[in-house]
Amino acid sequence: MGRRIAVVGPKGDRLDRIARTAYGAETGGTVEALLEANPSFAAMPAEIPAGTRMIVPETVTAEAAETVRPWI
Repeated sequence: MGRRIAVVGPKGDRLDRIARTAYGAETGGTVEALLEANPSFAAMPAEIPAGTRMIVPETVTAEAAETVRPWI
């Protein structure tokens, strides 16, 4: 799986919004793919701090049996 490095913008953002921007949706395993590539994000607040570097997988496979909602 290819990947790229991204930096969270100046106001910070949530993983579902980052997934929507990167993949066009926050469903279908996109949020889970971001968490798998960046496991330390599970311990962060709902809004990822501005300036945080993250790995964004280029492709996502919807294998997760459960949808993760880290902001709840």
